[in-house]
Amino acid sequence: MEARNLAVYFPAEGERGIRGRSGFVRAVDGVSFSVFPNETLAIVGESGSGKTTLGLALLLLHHHTQGTVLLDGKDVLNLSKRELQKMRGMFQIVFQDPNSSLDPRMRIRDILAEPLLVVDKISSFELESKIERSLEMVGLQPSDKYRYPHEFSGGQKQRISIARAIITTPKLLVLDEPTSAVDVSVQAQILNLIKNIQNEYRLSYLLITHNIDVARYMSDRIAVMYAGKMVEIGETRTVLNNPKHPYTVGLIRSVPKLGQPKDTIVGISGEVPSPTNPPPGCRFHPRCYLASEICRSQIPALRQTGAGHLSACHFAEKVELWA
Repeated sequence: MEARNLAVYFPAEGERGIRGRSGFVRAVDGVSFSVFPNETLAIVGESGSGKTTLGLALLLLHHHTQGTVLLDGKDVLNLSKRELQKMRGMFQIVFQDPNSSLDPRMRIRDILAEPLLVVDKISSFELESKIERSLEMVGLQPSDKYRYPHEFSGGQKQRISIARAIITTPKLLVLDEPTSAVDVSVQAQILNLIKNIQNEYRLSYLLITHNIDVARYMSDRIAVMYAGKMVEIGETRTVLNNPKHPYTVGLIRSVPKLGQPKDTIVGISGEVPSPTNPPPGCRFHPRCYLASEICRSQIPALRQTGAGHLSACHFAEKVELWA
């Protein structure tokens, strides 16, 4: 999957933008990246950085303002309704909260059958076989298909959400904070399940998370978003051990470590800028310790700072994790 200059703006009713023009919430603003076969790309950033909106826009669950999304070379944003329906099974999503994403009035069998019936015609025997196979893949029993969502625990509900997502044998799966709504005791089980399914089906994952440790464990590459912009992207180990953007440094250093004194945890000063009226130049400059005049006037391009490592910072070469 490849996104090119993708933007998602929402009208800000009652707000006024620069020079008296009507304001817009720039949730995603000119983002470009790729997800390769059988790869996990993690999208990290603070709440409000545009991570979830980006994931929903890729699946056409939000209207895009501009840009292109290619899946296997086909621009999914410009497909006809019939063509898009046939491709729907190729990209799926696991939502953050299974309680709100599973219809409480439907049996599990009907919840899992729905995406298959939308994508294509299928025989009754094949339908039931795929439903039972998907339940077994996520560690549930075939007989569970006759039950309702309220009869399951939070972790089991998320397993059902994963079963629904993989039942169409997709190529790309968007995982929107897949463990944040379940107990800590089952988070590792869900993450390991997701990894096992990836190996079984050779899936590509777009993992949306605010948890740096989850991104470290799950992803091959990591992309950092701030105020609707992508500010850094590269191999996970490279980005987390040798970040080249001050915002990435702030995210890493604000994560507490076991046994670390509370007064040594370094957060990011200041507030996230308004998405209706972001600051000129680099959007991070009001909170950045390296900011200078060029940062306040020129938008930094996402440029190469190492092999496969890109950073949108005018002073990327000066950035150090523990400077």
